[in-house]
Amino acid sequence: MRDKIGVLDLQGGVQEHLTHLEALGLEPVRVKKATDLDNLAGLILPGGESTCLARLITIFELRTPIIHAFSSGMKIWGTCAGAILIAKTIKNETPHLALMDITVDRNAFGPQVNSFQETALLPEIAPTPLTLTFIRAPQITHTGTHVNVLHTTNGTITAAESAECLATSFHPELSGSTAFHRYFAKKCGLVVSSSVSEVPLTAWTQKTKISK
Repeated sequence: MRDKIGVLDLQGGVQEHLTHLEALGLEPVRVKKATDLDNLAGLILPGGESTCLARLITIFELRTPIIHAFSSGMKIWGTCAGAILIAKTIKNETPHLALMDITVDRNAFGPQVNSFQETALLPEIAPTPLTLTFIRAPQITHTGTHVNVLHTTNGTITAAESAECLATSFHPELSGSTAFHRYFAKKCGLVVSSSVSEVPLTAWTQKTKISK
């Protein structure tokens, strides 16, 4: 029975995703080996460093199991670096998992010192505005026929989804809102029992939002 969401636990913002899922009454799975993928309804590929994550996926022999689980019905959400990992095309680079028909330009919003936040309304995700945090964020420069654009930032696509995938250039896990995690859980076919809409941000998360 597919009743859990996993978070790839190799590098990057893992704990924040786990905290948001737990706040919704879900039981997340830390994915470090192939058997951790068994019967997952969905998998979150967190933000971090995409090249490092891609190498670790190879080292831990997870590439083929992730692709197989995806082809068997597991949904995938890539945030920031995770969106790069699932893109079928990466500007001037070889794609990694190549699961979603999007083209991304890595670090296109600039280096870490150019990190920023915006407040925006994404009607498909939540009825009220959300805080979106961009840290060395990629831009989605092209979407395939079956990909729906969820949000643009200054004319550039920063959130999109297909029937199987969700991609965000920004970091919803660095916001207190559980809206994106709730949306992904429902996309995975899971019933979210908790009505929690906000989780408290840790001091580390607050510092990360400012310093990165």
